[in-house]
Parts: sequence; structure tokens; C-alpha cells
Amino acid sequence: MQRLVQDIKTGQFARVYLLYGEEAYLRKQYRDRLKEAIIGDDTMNYHYYEGKNISTGEVIDQAETLPFFAERRLLVIENSGLFKSGGEQLAEYLKEPAPTAFFLMVETEIDKRSRLYKAVQAKGCAVEFSVQDESTLKRWILGMVKKENKKITESALDFFLEKTGTDMENIRREMEKLFCYCLERDVITEADISEICTKRIGNHIFDMVGAIADKRQKKALELYYELLAQKEPPMRILFLIARQFNLLLQVKELKGKGFQNKAIGEKVGLPGFVAGKYVAQSGRFRTEELRAAVEEAVEAEENIKTGRMNDNMSVEMLIVKYSS
Repeated sequence: MQRLVQDIKTGQFARVYLLYGEEAYLRKQYRDRLKEAIIGDDTMNYHYYEGKNISTGEVIDQAETLPFFAERRLLVIENSGLFKSGGEQLAEYLKEPAPTAFFLMVETEIDKRSRLYKAVQAKGCAVEFSVQDESTLKRWILGMVKKENKKITESALDFFLEKTGTDMENIRREMEKLFCYCLERDVITEADISEICTKRIGNHIFDMVGAIADKRQKKALELYYELLAQKEPPMRILFLIARQFNLLLQVKELKGKGFQNKAIGEKVGLPGFVAGKYVAQSGRFRTEELRAAVEEAVEAEENIKTGRMNDNMSVEMLIVKYSS
């Protein structure tokens, strides 16, 4: 990211930029900042392409066209999938692009072995925006809180992140809701967060599996019916339950090998502030029980897809079996 900041500051731009990774908020932020710095509000020489049906021939033709009363022509390509397949023609063109053409490519997932990725590396700049770690997210949130002349305690901040997760766009939206809700007050409390912030489906699933572990069948089913009321498809709920059991199995096995919570979180891709909760929840299951639950969830998915079982009933039966 430092390279991007420096290029924007100096006005010395690479011929092609690739912004990729899981963190959509940062991708969009730097996409917009680069666009503004490279071409400003010049709509005549700006071209935006999105989706998997982009014609690379058309993109190249546009790049070869001289800009209209300007020094640069900017072509933004987003969510194209060209870094996985179909990008060979564009990769070849980027070896010697028109001197006035600048490219800005934005993707969630890429294949670093692709010709297009190697062409971008050779001719420009590729920057990955991964999910930010706990300390970075906290600094960012505290910066927003300070800007609004408000305060938040460490415990309330941890509670907020548990509720919102690590997605920065979601965090920003929830913080805006909190600022409006606490307009007349200086301090944001856990009660405010509990009252106004939307609970992620991941947290809902975590609580449901917790209820299953504690054999609180009624609570587990209530949480399931709440998700259905929120229009969550049973198949998606089943996928998330299977993912949760699989995560708990990995966590339990790593804990059994002597790993500490922070190291466990890093290995399975959990933020540090929730790894401890997963360790605690995994301790309420036996390893064999978790493995069987994962296998049964996969089997339930197969039964639904082959028409042998109704999707809603399959999820209910899974919940009932492991919460009995």
C-alpha cells in the first residue's frame, strides 16, 4: 500500500495496477483514489469494464485510441476473472501497451501463475489487500471514534468486533449507525452496540452450535428458525454449520498438540479476539463427535442435492441429533 500512496502523492504512475484480495473496502478505496489521481473527472478518457464477459479485444482497441485532449486514457477492469483464465491476449498486449494507456485492474481472487499476473508484475504494480489483523482494525476504529469526538472502552471495542467481524465495509456501516445512535453522548457502550449493531450470520451459527454443544435443543432450533425468518436459505445455513464444525475440529486438534490460542487463530484463519471462544467451544465436544458432525453435514448436503431429503428437514434433523 505504501507504493500506492507514494505514486498518488508524486503523480508518477505505473502503467498497470492490480488491486486484489479479500478486503473489498480497501480495494475500492484505493481503486477510487488511483482513478482520481490518474484521470480526475475526465469522463471522455475513462473506461470501466466489469464482469466475466469482457472483450479483451475491445479493451485493447480502446487502449490504442489516442486520448481526447489529455495525456492519459484510463481503463478500469473489475471482477473479470482474467487472472484465472482468458487473460493471455491482454498479457501479451501489456508487454508494449500504447504510451498513453493506463490500466487499473481490481479482482478478489487471482492465480499468481497466470501470464496476466506475471505481465502486471513486469510492467506495473500488484498489491494484495488481505483481511486486516486485530490491531490494525482497532486502530482504524479508534481513529473513526476520535474523529467523532467520542470514546469507547477496550471491552466494548472487543464486543463490537465480535459482533461485526473483520469486514471493513461492514465495520464502517455499523460505526456510522453507532455514531447516529449515540449522537448526544460521548461514550459508546456495550449496551449501545448490543442494541443497534446487526449480528452477523456467522455469530448466529456460532451461538447455534454452542447451544447444540450444551444440549439446549430448544435454543438451537430457535436460532435456526430465526435465520429462516431472515430469509437465509437452509442450504447456506447447512454449509455454515458444516464449516463451524470443521473449524472446531481443527481448533481442537491444534489445542491437543499444545498450540496457544493466538497460534491456533493464525493457523485456521481466525482473528485473535475470537480464537479463544472457538477453543472454549471446541472443548465442549469430543473429537469423534466433531468429525462425525462434519461427515454428516456433508452427507446431508448430498441428500438434498440428489433429492433424497428436503433441505429444511435435513438441517433440523442434524440440529436435533447433536443437541439431544
